[in-house]
Amino acid sequence: MTGVCPEEFVEIANRLADASGAVIRPHFRSGVAVADKHDESPVTIADEAAEREIRRLLEESCPGHGIVGEEFGGDGAACDFIWVIDPIDGTRSFICGVPTFTTLIALLRDGEPILGVIDQPVSGERWVGARGRGTTFNGAPVRTAAPRPLAEAAMFTTAPDMFEGTVFRGAAAAEAYGRLRAATRLTRFGLDGYAAGLLASGLIDLHVEGDMKPWDYMALVPVIENAGGVMTDWDGRRLTLEAGAGLTLAASSPALHAAALDILGNGRAQPSG
Repeated sequence: MTGVCPEEFVEIANRLADASGAVIRPHFRSGVAVADKHDESPVTIADEAAEREIRRLLEESCPGHGIVGEEFGGDGAACDFIWVIDPIDGTRSFICGVPTFTTLIALLRDGEPILGVIDQPVSGERWVGARGRGTTFNGAPVRTAAPRPLAEAAMFTTAPDMFEGTVFRGAAAAEAYGRLRAATRLTRFGLDGYAAGLLASGLIDLHVEGDMKPWDYMALVPVIENAGGVMTDWDGRRLTLEAGAGLTLAASSPALHAAALDILGNGRAQPSG
């Protein structure tokens, strides 16, 4: 991978996050109505209004770019640049008044994520990762934690039931996840994409998820990787717009990532310190 993400796109992504936050905040803890989508996941007027605003601004600022969003789809397959957006990642947390949901904004160039934003519009926390520019938290550079053994690692997962019904290498993904959980020092649940920001800031070591779609993970990749971490699927392959089984693994260092992959695939830990 070569090249640096142009500064103009970083500025646009920040404007998108500012605008979506302005739409979302008035609905937070307001008793907003909730509907169920075809996949039974919840959606609110805030999700839809924020995505509409992001799309409007992108159509003005980046004509000719593709747009893929959770609420209104799109493909942009023929475009060199594609924006991938999730207006509210963690809608369940948003509905419950928990300020750990985020707006996720990614920019892909030729299929590779070169820019990612994780924005928490209530607390005012924002991570921006851009190829060749590092990762920042509210404008200050951040790095992932120093390598440590898997047995000392802190791991976050949104919910343990997100692996149910998914097969990984011919067996239940939940079994592989259980092996990894047993091999780490501690596991906590919740946070959705917010946990990826904590990983980029060096506060946790692993972020392991299932049932992920492109809008759930594309923005996380540049934030984590430009802070020194690694993010792939459970087979160690780079993440693309093709979601596959939706199993993702992010780690604070290449060594820890390799050790976690080995546990997931084989049940054996490799040295990671």
